[in-house]
Amino acid sequence: MSLQWSEALSVGNDLIDNDHKYLIALINETELDIQQRHRTELASVLAKLAMYSQFHFTREEKIGTAAGFGQVAQMHDSHAYLLKKLEEFKSENDDFWADESMDAFGGFLQTWLINHVLKEDMLLKPFLEKAPRNFDPK
Repeated sequence: MSLQWSEALSVGNDLIDNDHKYLIALINETELDIQQRHRTELASVLAKLAMYSQFHFTREEKIGTAAGFGQVAQMHDSHAYLLKKLEEFKSENDDFWADESMDAFGGFLQTWLINHVLKEDMLLKPFLEKAPRNFDPK
């Protein structure tokens, strides 16, 4: 099942929203590789996903801190959990992914992203709505 961006997923910050759009695209690419059983491509997209996730999480936590969001530590823990799970999938499967592992990984990513954005990142929204949409504390 392909994920689609909608305004319901917006947290009110263009940088974070654009990151989420790109993460959705990467997850959709992952899902396609899983459906087509492209094991080599899956390893490649997993590496891109891990690298971009790290970049996004750092940015999201910095924006949250600057916006006065008091739950950045909990957000960081959730981010660390995903990065750990990505590393576990990579180390457990390397270049050979069993069908069951591929399916479990795709389901995990979709569920995690939707839960993360809808339940955790939406807590940021009231803080980000007080700032311009392009707010970037750099």
